[in-house]
Amino acid sequence: MKIVYMGTPEIAAVILEDLIKGEDEIIAVVTQPDKPKGRGKEMGCSQVKLTALEHGLEVLQPQKVREEEFLQEMEQMAPDLIVVAAFGQLLPKRLLDIPKYGCINVHASLLPKYRGASPIQWAILNGEKVTGVTIMYMAEGIDTGDMITKELVEISDAETGGSLHDKLAVAGGVALRRAIRQIKEGSVQRTPQDEQQATYVGMLKKEMGRLDFTRPAAVLERQVRGLNPWPSAFTVLDGKILKFWQCKVVEEPDEALEKLVRAQRFEPGTVVEVLKESFSVLTGEGILVAKEVQIEGKRRMSAGEFLRGCALEVGKVLS
Repeated sequence: MKIVYMGTPEIAAVILEDLIKGEDEIIAVVTQPDKPKGRGKEMGCSQVKLTALEHGLEVLQPQKVREEEFLQEMEQMAPDLIVVAAFGQLLPKRLLDIPKYGCINVHASLLPKYRGASPIQWAILNGEKVTGVTIMYMAEGIDTGDMITKELVEISDAETGGSLHDKLAVAGGVALRRAIRQIKEGSVQRTPQDEQQATYVGMLKKEMGRLDFTRPAAVLERQVRGLNPWPSAFTVLDGKILKFWQCKVVEEPDEALEKLVRAQRFEPGTVVEVLKESFSVLTGEGILVAKEVQIEGKRRMSAGEFLRGCALEVGKVLS
């Protein structure tokens, strides 16, 4: 089977590596154009492009997949199947209609839940215990097509956005191989999505990382894990950004700490305990214990190391 693969970020590169190991011919890889990266603004390319070049595959980088020149090139290639994984552009109907067996998408959620751009992070933010990968036929809407197969992935209590990304990348390769095999065998069973169960999640933004200590500690702990490594959870200490990388929840503090909180009438966001290796912050429900942090201009470090260089005291308010 002749396949055109379309993808951009790391998760798509991992899935491409898995696809390359199969028996099908990848006749071209399509990814987003190179763009400036980093402080030096040097031109950088996508992870998918790097992977494709390592394997000697042809790489196409159209500014827009609606461009006439690109569409004509796809029509001339006449792929049997187009596989899309986190590509970053909507595909027009003309492109969807080119392959003999259609276009299929690798989506990192159990559709119809978490359609859109950030399903991995939101599964953690919302406290899901299980997520997965769905392979589906592409339609003109966002992640709306008929489903082919799913691969389930459990979410551990210590899961971060980064670790779940890696699990789903592997699961995506497994599910994709199964879907392609079913397509070639003619055994595909198309399952329409239940629109009443559909949810959408948009692009992540840096401001989503700001910790609102009036919320429950359990919600904030999931925010810390779900937004790790990007955009990361943060607050402000003495005018500097303080990122939280690892923390735990204390839903019922010991009697002495509870008395202190009541006596001082502390507000959410107040540091209520400073120990040798951690510090604790009052929230709207329970206490958030910081275990690993990063102050602006410094590297990530344990809370204990941070405290040895910072005179943090009980009663300090984080904003």
